[in-house]
Amino acid sequence: MPITAVNPATGEVIRSYPELSARELQERLERADRAFAGWRRTPCRQRAGLMRAAANSLRARREDHAVLMAHEMGKPVAQGRAEVDKCAWLCDYYAEHAERFLTPEPIATDAAKSYVAFEPLGVVLAVMPWNFPFWQVFRAAVPALLAGNAVLLKHAANVPACALAIEEGFRAAGLPDGLFQTLLVGAARVASLIEHPRIHAVTLTGSTPAGQAVASKAGAMLKKTVLELGGSDPYLILEDADLEPAVEACVASRLINSGQSCIAAKRFIVAGSIRGRFEVLFVERMRAQTMGDPLREDVTVGPLARHDLRDSLHAQVTKSLAQGARLLLGGTIPSSKGAFYPPTVLTDVRKGMTAFDEETFGPVAAIIGAADEAQAIQAANDSPFGLGAAVFTKDRARGERIAAAQLEAGCCFVNAPVRSDPRLPFGGIKQSGYGRELSSFGIREFVNIKTVYVA
Repeated sequence: MPITAVNPATGEVIRSYPELSARELQERLERADRAFAGWRRTPCRQRAGLMRAAANSLRARREDHAVLMAHEMGKPVAQGRAEVDKCAWLCDYYAEHAERFLTPEPIATDAAKSYVAFEPLGVVLAVMPWNFPFWQVFRAAVPALLAGNAVLLKHAANVPACALAIEEGFRAAGLPDGLFQTLLVGAARVASLIEHPRIHAVTLTGSTPAGQAVASKAGAMLKKTVLELGGSDPYLILEDADLEPAVEACVASRLINSGQSCIAAKRFIVAGSIRGRFEVLFVERMRAQTMGDPLREDVTVGPLARHDLRDSLHAQVTKSLAQGARLLLGGTIPSSKGAFYPPTVLTDVRKGMTAFDEETFGPVAAIIGAADEAQAIQAANDSPFGLGAAVFTKDRARGERIAAAQLEAGCCFVNAPVRSDPRLPFGGIKQSGYGRELSSFGIREFVNIKTVYVA
């Protein structure tokens, strides 16, 4: 079947691409393996120079890439520019630090010499989602490449031009032929790719069911995986929080990428008597957003990436209301064309409701009341997910205590929205996945941590 891109703002088909044949796919796997054989012997400083060139290539085509994202998956163009800039920063960060992260570490033993070395594994398969079509790829690929691996990208089917643009950018930067390649294939062929003997590891960002399928197949083949999966991030607003900046941060996090982010704030747990004031400020701020054509500079909420995703989100809202939630804003599918869904606020949400139990991937906020700090923490952790979490309080020591010791998540922030940063490890626990991306931890995920002992 062809790989087809559809503009979610208009419903119009942009372009269809033929899927790779079995022979073409085999040739690409062989090219990647050959490229790896030479790349693994390339000095890290030389690899770093090429990654700096990749950063420059990104910056040179910043506007083109932002428009491409707007067309293929509806990202507001200003957010697209920021995504490209962040990818360039990532390239520069690892170019500067990769050699240090990969330097062998001496260990004192009874040997004449003993140390830990970090060697590449081989060809890494990256199965990536559409919501951050550049950032998710670069976040996985850049450390893997600088560690000496080759990378094959199986991107989401609705962003094929983004996937090809990334490949072209790495090629323009001077990376060896075949080292990074885009595979235009459907999801049904991922299992056979994982089984292929030339694939040595898999990284996936996507839904929890997708992660379970990949982990099952990779586990059967004894291949290393890193999984960054869904989230239902709780934001705790304690009774002593500075409400106006807290609301600003909460709304910004809920609406990043039109709400289509695994680390977007989704459950707002408000402690004590401030809930009424929080709701007023929150609804005002959500209502002030501009929804529309993602190519317009003033738009903060674009369409969802596909119509079926919009319809699924609306079904979650409808079901939550039937279960007893109360609607404060939005909740109605617009009559205009495109996969748009308005900023929506639900309150009186509690455990057992869809908006509490499931990940809502779009501009829908669930407000949950809590009597006190202890109840707020309990509600935050009462979830199968554990990706990000945040707490807002004027008492920074209190916030740090809660974030560091009491919230069950991989990324916990105090008085700030959860976000990824090349300098910090990123990943989750529970059904939000395992393994880490970014920082020194991310570059060491796809290496052989080798003990060398010289008597």
